[in-house]
Amino acid sequence: MREFTNYILNHRTFLILLLLINIAGTIYGYVWYGYQLAITDPIFYIFVPDSPTASLFFSIFLTFYIFRKNVPYIEALAMITLLKYGVWAVVMNGLTLMENGELPWTGYMLIMSHGAMAIQGLLYAPYYKIRIKHIILAAIWTLHNDVIDYVFEQMPIYSSIMDHLQEIGYFTFWLSIACIAICYYMTQSRVRPV
Repeated sequence: MREFTNYILNHRTFLILLLLINIAGTIYGYVWYGYQLAITDPIFYIFVPDSPTASLFFSIFLTFYIFRKNVPYIEALAMITLLKYGVWAVVMNGLTLMENGELPWTGYMLIMSHGAMAIQGLLYAPYYKIRIKHIILAAIWTLHNDVIDYVFEQMPIYSSIMDHLQEIGYFTFWLSIACIAICYYMTQSRVRPV
């Protein structure tokens, strides 16, 4: 089974298809954030569209990986942010469903697509060339983004859960820590010299 999985994950056609799906998702994500970017101070632009930036990192990884090249800083950013924002969006849409008793079709689409984001980031962990220095940079980016989101209030706007920002900020911080730890565990168990 492992050989079959390796074959599929490394097959050029599969990689190109996955890249195209991620590019389309990235574009859709940036369009989805358009309304929020329209009311955002330009200094925060780079930090507002969290999920599309995560899939952009993964698209960059895939582009290089198709040509058998590694970009470890991008790989660390992709792995941590795909997992974090994938899980975050699933949880937030789940909370919206619990709060409202219903979810529009886009909410279910977001649950599926963000769940897939988290999974794909983990599936490629054996192929990343991440070292501690790459994890440190990705951790700084990720935790800094939490500060921008919850101290400077630039988090994604979900109207039904805006009353729970402190709890969501607290959850998000620990989700970031967990994702950083998972990245460390999954990539450093086959430790190479720094």
